[in-house]
Amino acid sequence: MYQPNLFESHQLVDMSHKTAENDMERMMRGEDEFESKSGTDIMEAPSGDDDPDPTQRAKRKRYHRHTQHQIQEMESFFKECPHPDDKQRKELSRELRLEPLQIKFWFQNKRTQMKMQHERLENTALRNENDKLRSDNMKYREALSNASCLNCGGPTAVGEMSFDEQHLRIENARLREEIDRISGIAAKYVGKPLLTYPNGPARSINIGVSNFGLQSALVGDFYGPGDLLRSVSGPTEADKPMIIELAVAAMEELIRMAQSGEPLWLSSPDNSTEALSEEEYFRTFPRGIGPKPLGLKSEASRESAVVIMNHMNLVEILMDVNQWANVFSGIVSRAVTIEVLSTGVAGNYNGALQVMTAEYQVPSPLVPTRENYFVRYCKQHTDGTWAVVDVSLDNLRPSTVSRCRRRPSGCLIQEVPNGYSKVIWVEHVEVDDRAVHSIYRPLVNSGLAFGAKRWVATLDRQCERIASAMANTIPADVGVITTSDGKKSMLKLAERMVMSFCTGVGASTAHAWTTLSGSGADDVRVMTRKSMDDPGRPPGIVLSAATSFWLPVPPKRVFDFLRNENSRNEWDILSNGGMIQEMERIAIGRETGNCISLLRVNTVNRNQNNMLILQESCIDQTGSYIIYSPVDVVVMNLVLGGGDPDFVPILPSGFSILPDGLNGEGGSSGSLLTVAFQILVDSSPNAKLSLGSVATVNNLITCSVERIKGAVASENL
Repeated sequence: MYQPNLFESHQLVDMSHKTAENDMERMMRGEDEFESKSGTDIMEAPSGDDDPDPTQRAKRKRYHRHTQHQIQEMESFFKECPHPDDKQRKELSRELRLEPLQIKFWFQNKRTQMKMQHERLENTALRNENDKLRSDNMKYREALSNASCLNCGGPTAVGEMSFDEQHLRIENARLREEIDRISGIAAKYVGKPLLTYPNGPARSINIGVSNFGLQSALVGDFYGPGDLLRSVSGPTEADKPMIIELAVAAMEELIRMAQSGEPLWLSSPDNSTEALSEEEYFRTFPRGIGPKPLGLKSEASRESAVVIMNHMNLVEILMDVNQWANVFSGIVSRAVTIEVLSTGVAGNYNGALQVMTAEYQVPSPLVPTRENYFVRYCKQHTDGTWAVVDVSLDNLRPSTVSRCRRRPSGCLIQEVPNGYSKVIWVEHVEVDDRAVHSIYRPLVNSGLAFGAKRWVATLDRQCERIASAMANTIPADVGVITTSDGKKSMLKLAERMVMSFCTGVGASTAHAWTTLSGSGADDVRVMTRKSMDDPGRPPGIVLSAATSFWLPVPPKRVFDFLRNENSRNEWDILSNGGMIQEMERIAIGRETGNCISLLRVNTVNRNQNNMLILQESCIDQTGSYIIYSPVDVVVMNLVLGGGDPDFVPILPSGFSILPDGLNGEGGSSGSLLTVAFQILVDSSPNAKLSLGSVATVNNLITCSVERIKGAVASENL
């Protein structure tokens, strides 16, 4: 008797791809004539006598299709198990009334079909990626061919960096290629004119008065704070070669600005300060980002210091936007990385390039914030020095009028023994500061508000704080902290408290706060926010009030008075006249006043004795802070035991104390004091804010201000 030829059942595997694909599509639609070609149909097998002509055998096969139910069941089973074993195939054959061979070949065909579909998708993706790389290479070739020579004005020789070499770099290890490409551009184009594009008007970096200064002069109103941060978008592909060139040129300018002396930098008669000669600057750097626009004034400063931090850790802080904003929280109110153009060489940030936006502040509501859209470039030089430079990209936002643009600014970092680093910082901006309040104008003009001295002083102080946090030692005067974990938790809670305070004390509106208009007092700024599902803040409606005023007392004396627990009841209304006891102190710097304290308020009312005060005070030559927050005894005990401080609800209040920028008789000067409170006015986030709550906060801050002024007048300081 004739047996079915199983060789026929395997013909699909040996078919051409096109035939197999068509057959599988028909098979998956349930057309069993494909199955019959595979030998999986049940057919009557005639004997050799009944079928003398074997060539007619295929014509007499019975063809039928799988039912929709059978297909659905096999599809469902395939999702769970694409490779069924003999037992599973037999079980399916009984359920679906099919032969086991039909089940076997259906799954085999299905797997082949899925593999082909995957290969088609993969091939399509590879073709698209190849097209993109080819397009990018053409852009780079076009950019190189259109660059001009500084000396003769003619085209540069593309042979210095061949297209084939560029293509090979792109195809090789990507991280290494990025730094090689930037370094190659640096070697060719530093000091040469920037790129121009033949198609359409060029976005020249050399912005003159005609297209920027005129706009600035015609603008009668300021853009609101946070407009830039909310509206800026990333650079286009056509912009990226120009950004790379600008970053490389900015790096060269920063190094020369940091290392040059006279005539670029002019020292004061007593050598205490130095000023940038604008005439010499534009003679030395004739191109850059162009001449100073009308309506903007220049601010340039330089400062150096040796800080207690490893040079690579400093580089990481500067290149990580979150760490950078945290360390400089008193200066940087908000920062965002828009796009990373290069991550640098694997293992470090050499060659890293990223487009960013940032908002800078002074801790007072009377000084407008400054916003920048810029590129940040990091590079390690041949002598081992690291440099990080920022430069504005205002030319990429032609429709936006900026009140501040950043010429090449940043720092050089040199490794010195024992884990220290020498930092040379350069700040160079052009800004419209007409909105600065009159009492803060001398401070801003002195450079202590936004200049290099403030950046370096803040970095030095924060490096000492970080070193203290990393040390496993327990405070010498052992109090309530008995373990290093408890110390670290308390330091972490204080750090969050300081950052929360800084977000509410300045003029920034880019955060979650909502400024209230007509809140009652013209010199007090009141903001509100709703706190929901935030373990770091108590739930409900929180009001933040801040005001700034001048005191005829040096900043150091104001700082010492406000941080002294013995005189706290003279100004702290919340302490209800109780005595303050310092339970613990952690030193966070070489200055005596740089410490974190845990205070207990001893009041007559026993119900209030469960409240502690966490306080951080810090001071440097550019200003000081005293920031505090009430905390519950039970919750604080968990922190002191090494518990997670992120779940401790805090509402920080406190002071920022800045010099007034004026030297009085005998060398003394006054202080600019900002007082800020955050108060929970309703524990329900959905409650309506009442005018009575606003009035209460206004009265609280006004009363505190009067008490402080009274203490100054009575010479308690």
